Amino acid sequence: MSNNVQQHDLTPHPLEEGYWKALLHEGEFAEPVHNHMDTVRHLDDDDYGSSYQVNTEPNGASHSDWSEISRIMERDEVVTLPVIGYNRGGLLVEWRSLRGFVPASQLINFPATAPLNVRRNALAERIGQSLNLRVIELNPEQNRLILSERAAKVEAGERAQILTRLKPGDRVKGSVTNLCDFGAFVDLGGLEGLIHISELSWGRVGHPSDTLKRGQEIEVYVLSIDRENARVALSLKRLYPDPWKTVNERYQIGETVVGVITNVVDFGAFACIEEGLEGLIHVSELAEGHFLHPRNVVAEGQQIEARILSIDSEARRLGLSLRVTS
Repeated sequence: MSNNVQQHDLTPHPLEEGYWKALLHEGEFAEPVHNHMDTVRHLDDDDYGSSYQVNTEPNGASHSDWSEISRIMERDEVVTLPVIGYNRGGLLVEWRSLRGFVPASQLINFPATAPLNVRRNALAERIGQSLNLRVIELNPEQNRLILSERAAKVEAGERAQILTRLKPGDRVKGSVTNLCDFGAFVDLGGLEGLIHISELSWGRVGHPSDTLKRGQEIEVYVLSIDRENARVALSLKRLYPDPWKTVNERYQIGETVVGVITNVVDFGAFACIEEGLEGLIHVSELAEGHFLHPRNVVAEGQQIEARILSIDSEARRLGLSLRVTS
């Protein structure tokens, strides 16, 4: 690892396969169940595609059924489907010869923040019930049919209207529906967008739950829209100025600043001097004399006073020293 502060990618992250992998990997762990003669299998964290295909077609899906469900999606119709099982992340439903998946974040009144056993029971209790759902993802080639109870609550065509109306640079309001390692999902009114973890803050974010809570109403910045796949990339940090753009105007080399240690590594320590501005204190600038490891000098969360050694706004690097203040 280089002796530089963590750099932030300023370009929007594409909404690729990880978008829906993150949707499914939500920490809702449940034991596989048996429904009649069918077996519901776990969705493995690192094998989304193949594991989702298992038993998606219990009796051999017909081409006509894929064509009809595609037309239903195009018409934005609501379908009422029985819940036949549950597994990691949500519920399995059945439509003719097809099986579909309803991620837990797409369920209404699901106790997403409850203890594991409560979430498991909430999923198990849905077996045998019928849900009103809308198709939000369809890929016959990958045997993928993903539906949403949340999306079924809005008027027909409303999601399409949101997609048509949205444009990059818009500021819109929404509700946080799910938090995972990948980022945060936000309901924009029946249509869900994703805030990649790198777009949550100009500063360091360990996990999206450090910044947001499920159910929280927030304003977001629209980065990009994929209308064909109904996916929206969002940002929180773009609502605020990039602190690196004006760092040279607000700080000077030799100036003493107050900061908080955010990370200690073998070659030194990182310190945040304001939201989004993190500098590196190289091991040679931590203290006079010899010490075994930077952790013998500073600890995460510790407030420090440091002198600015260097500023490189383009490379987003800030060099700091403790030697003159220790």
